[in-house]
Amino acid sequence: METLLNFWERHILETILCMIWLLSFWYYYLNFRQRALLKRMVDVPKAVEDLMTKDIYDKARAYALHRNTFSTFQDVYSKIYSTLTLTTFAYHYFWQCSIQIAKYYGFNHENEILISAICMVFISVFSYIANLPIDIYDTFVLEEKHGFNKQTAMFFIKDEIKRFLVGQIISLPLLCGMIWIVQNGGDYFFWYLWLLSVVVSLFLMILYPEVIAPLFDKYSPLPDGELKQKIEELAASLKFPLYKLFVVEGSKRSSHSNAYLYGFYKYKRIVLFDTLIKEYCKKDSNETDKECGCETDEILAVLAHELGHWKHNHAVKGYLLCQIIIVANFVMFAKLLRYTPMYSAFGFVDTQPIMIGLYIVSAYILMPLNTVFNFVSVVISRRYEFQADRFATKLGHGEPLKAALVKLQKDNLSFPIYDKLYSCWNHSHPPMLERLEAIDKTN
Repeated sequence: METLLNFWERHILETILCMIWLLSFWYYYLNFRQRALLKRMVDVPKAVEDLMTKDIYDKARAYALHRNTFSTFQDVYSKIYSTLTLTTFAYHYFWQCSIQIAKYYGFNHENEILISAICMVFISVFSYIANLPIDIYDTFVLEEKHGFNKQTAMFFIKDEIKRFLVGQIISLPLLCGMIWIVQNGGDYFFWYLWLLSVVVSLFLMILYPEVIAPLFDKYSPLPDGELKQKIEELAASLKFPLYKLFVVEGSKRSSHSNAYLYGFYKYKRIVLFDTLIKEYCKKDSNETDKECGCETDEILAVLAHELGHWKHNHAVKGYLLCQIIIVANFVMFAKLLRYTPMYSAFGFVDTQPIMIGLYIVSAYILMPLNTVFNFVSVVISRRYEFQADRFATKLGHGEPLKAALVKLQKDNLSFPIYDKLYSCWNHSHPPMLERLEAIDKTN
């Protein structure tokens, strides 16, 4: 029996490592295809000659090449980290350290909820430190080189500390609640886990924009004027229950642009990044000769697109799909909760911590299934984007939407040409040229 267990332990660990690297090789293949395309596209293609100048095109191509290289390196780094973590039984070591800390401070070291919380902090700190060089390079080398980063070192440090603390404040109580449910929920505890996840996610949807997001960025009401008046008129024409209209000071962090909607029932908010608004962009940018931001009609077109998502209930549909994925993960976890070889493969011979079991199942055992779910989500999201574009176009915002897409493409230095397989797998938003063509067909 012991020999059989050892066989399955080795088999499980080897299978997990194989899955990690096989999926990575597929990712590297897609990245290689896109990189080969970028290398070939030295001259401006005819399809974008009227959309981008040679200078902007060259900058977008250089940025895309740099990010492609960085993305591959980041993934290799992540997979090496995961491999070392698994083969050295790091999670078992963290668990034992957590027990020793509890004993040292006189806490009940047999309380699984307490030990799990301490272990989670250990794993989070270790993972954060391991990924910090990647984050620093991304912000202060890659984004800095291409003119996007606006953060100072002190701003970055404060931001990272707040992000880590907020993450722990949210995740630790959630983890403790999940363990308690597994311990006391009986044979069908996975349904209670799912209900907890629903309650927490809905709560965070309310809490995040009101409490958490303002910790990181400044949100101000959009001043009275033509833009505010026309946004309110657009919302009223669609019976969108606009409650508040904000401008977020995203320019302190990055020069990338965005806009989004959030809120429940009759308390909907619209948020515009200051980098999206031409007047704000001119006022805040040190590069006074640089064109950035969108005109009023273009911003209205972008919001018409976002309101198309709302009108077609895309957020609700996406949320329901996410719940299917979560339930599948919890059901599989329930099936494998007491499967001894799974724990032994990670070094847990004498104990079977609930936290570790959940992590193994969701992060490793279900990796292929979650990858398929992710691909399906990307495909559905692309369809939603086309649908939202059609909605905005039918409202009469087709031409301004096209102009806004082109401007945002330039402002964000997004490369306009993508390998189809790479784009199909990675892009939840269709490439600009596909969207422009679809808008023309709708007009």
